[in-house]
Parts: sequence; C-alpha cells; structure tokens
Amino acid sequence: MSAQEYAGCPPRLRMREIEVDGRVLVTTLLQPAYASALALDRLYAMRWNIEVDFRAIKATLELDVLRCKCREMIEKEIAVSMLAYNLVRWAISASAAPAQVLARALSFAGARRLLASFSLRFVGCASGSIAALTEVLLKSIAKLKLPTRTGRIEPRAKKRRPKNLPLLSMPRHVARQRHSHQAGAYPCAMRI
Repeated sequence: MSAQEYAGCPPRLRMREIEVDGRVLVTTLLQPAYASALALDRLYAMRWNIEVDFRAIKATLELDVLRCKCREMIEKEIAVSMLAYNLVRWAISASAAPAQVLARALSFAGARRLLASFSLRFVGCASGSIAALTEVLLKSIAKLKLPTRTGRIEPRAKKRRPKNLPLLSMPRHVARQRHSHQAGAYPCAMRI
C-alpha cells in the first residue's frame, strides 16, 4: 500500500464479531441481513480453496523452486506457469459444465496429467480430429472427481524432516573439483 493510499484510510474501522461453532469471526460486513452468521461461516470454510490453489500452483506446476536467475526470466517463468494454471482451470471448467459437476470438485493434478498426455496427440492432428479429441479429453477430465471432505482441517506443517547436509553454494562442477582434490584416495567418500 502506498503512503497516499494509507493516508486515505479511516483512522478507525467498525467491525462485527460473530461466534459460530465455537469460532469467533470478525468482519467489516456490519449488517446481519446482508451477511448472516451462516453465510460468513461458509465463506470462512471456503478459504481452504485458496490454500489448495496455492499448493496446486506451487507443487503441481513445480513453481515452488524458481530455476531462472535474472529478473526478466523469473517473470517469464512465473507468467508461463500462470498460463499453464489457467489452461488447466479452463479445461476443468469446460468439462464440468456438460457433466453437471462443480469445477472445484475435479482434480487439478489429474487434469494437468491428462492435458500433458493428450498434448502429444494434438500435434499434427487434422482439424476435424481436434474437435473429437478435445471432446474425449473434456469427458475424461469430468471423470476426475475428488472425494467430498467436509469440515477438513489440515495442519500447516511439513511432515518430512530436512536432511542434515550443507547447502550447495557454488556451481556443482566447482564443488566436484574441490571435493576430488580433498577426498584423495576415497573419491566416493562424500556425495555432492
């Protein structure tokens, strides 16, 4: 937020506090007729979708580690990943409507795998075959229903423990050269 935007904010905000199922929710939606406690509770439960979408972007599209070095290439890497994410979400939406399924109920990872496997079939395909192949693809994606898990709560913690190895802070070929000079008679003593 810029200094001008911050200066334009009111010095105080009126808030509404609601208790639902033992949880206290705080909102700026002040009129109960506009946003009931039940509606706010449903919105609160839907926040989990945001976490799942972030995980899908980072883990499923392998964007958790950026591979590029310069700023311009990092921006391109993120842009291409977001393009791929939107393509998968478009395919899910396009397949959910005819199957009368909620798009949110279909597997993102499964749809991504199907798109990747079908992509090779689209290359060099005749234009008449593309429509038929697309129909098969969308019907296949519509079958990737996720199990219903109401009231699911997951801890925000990593299950795997970090390895007790130092970080590689130089190019791999330099580390190999240094190691080969240090290891002497035992070149396989340490893996890098």
